[in-house]
Amino acid sequence: MLGDKKNVLLVVSGSIAAYKAADIARNLVKAGISVTVSLTANGAKFITPITFETLTASKCLVDTFDRSFKFDVEHISAAKAADLCVIAPASANIIGKIASGIADDMATTTIMACTCPKIIAPAMNTAMYDNPIVQDNMARLRKYGYRFIAPAEGLLACGDVGRGKLAPVEAICAYILDLLKTDAFADPDSDKYADHETGDNTPEANAGADALTACKDNVEADKAVAVGSDEDTGLKKQDLAGRRVLVTAGPTQEAIDPVRYITNHSSGKMGYAIAEAARKRGAEVVLVSGQVAISPPEGVKLVSVVSAQDMAEAVFEHFETTDILVMAAAVADYRPAEVADQKIKKKDGDMVIRLARTTDILGTIAGKKKEGQFICGFSMETENLLENSRKKLEKKKLDMIAANSIAEPGAGFAHDTNKITIITKDSELSLPLISKLETADRILDAIVAEISE
Repeated sequence: MLGDKKNVLLVVSGSIAAYKAADIARNLVKAGISVTVSLTANGAKFITPITFETLTASKCLVDTFDRSFKFDVEHISAAKAADLCVIAPASANIIGKIASGIADDMATTTIMACTCPKIIAPAMNTAMYDNPIVQDNMARLRKYGYRFIAPAEGLLACGDVGRGKLAPVEAICAYILDLLKTDAFADPDSDKYADHETGDNTPEANAGADALTACKDNVEADKAVAVGSDEDTGLKKQDLAGRRVLVTAGPTQEAIDPVRYITNHSSGKMGYAIAEAARKRGAEVVLVSGQVAISPPEGVKLVSVVSAQDMAEAVFEHFETTDILVMAAAVADYRPAEVADQKIKKKDGDMVIRLARTTDILGTIAGKKKEGQFICGFSMETENLLENSRKKLEKKKLDMIAANSIAEPGAGFAHDTNKITIITKDSELSLPLISKLETADRILDAIVAEISE
């Protein structure tokens, strides 16, 4: 039941980022969640069991054959008690062992015994993360329903720069709370979110608490969105668990000179709403975004781009491992044929800019589509909405298109609401004017239905 206190099994493996798991445990406990930590032998080289036992007030599981326990099979009882299993940080080693069905220590045997949802937050060297063997292991686990929180990019402990850093603690905690929605999370007035420690007001100390508070503040908005939720559990449907979703959003900017560019009015709100909704439904989400003034959803891998060519290259790079592509970006159809090296000076008379076609991302991607992949495009029209959108659906060989008329009051660019018609080869579904987040859920409902068929 939703009202019961939730239990999280936190598995900490041998990564330099293991010290950050202490903050994860600490923040979850503050949110009123019961946390049991299972620490691998390699993980214990980076952080001690005593740290987690102090933070969680429960025994840290390390040794499968530990004799100082009450009479039960510890890894089985811990697995049965868990509402959610979180492996953070997850090294390449533990990912490979789980993917291969190896259960040779307390951590992996407990994971294998878990029947609850499982989240993996990788942390490792960039070359290790990009190794095709590691990527294959992750792909295998996705097929079994494991969810991944993509690592961040930046300076790694080894001195390399790239992706592989453990996702921010606040993002991991926000994702966990979003799935569990404990009583404390559902109650905006609960004091379980308060930081009872005094004098601990540094940005680093409060980062996790701020994320938990942000999650709490969004509860009422989430309650208003009935679509995509499970009334029996209070959790979002996890019908995209194990799937990789690629979303494009925002405008592109096509340079005229170092100062000026051609763009459009897209705010990115619709694409960001789709990315957020897909993540809440269990998907691993990559968001390829043009330059916008909004923050990406927690738990989503952001790839920031500028031009249409940048966006095309990012989409082509990630499409190979994508299950569902939703192209919500407003990509420029044309770019200046020549870009001036210096600022073009104002002169008397008119100026003519010769334009060249940009890469047709949807038209090109159709030739790369593999069996089982699903593509949803967007169409924004000022006239003949359904007719023009259906033509685009057929020409681009899409599975679905979301037709959006900017002539509708409250719909289209910059608004928080939208009015969409979802079109497939055999159907049309016109949605009312609703929030973009609810619109996103309705679009995902339609995609899931099509995939199921």
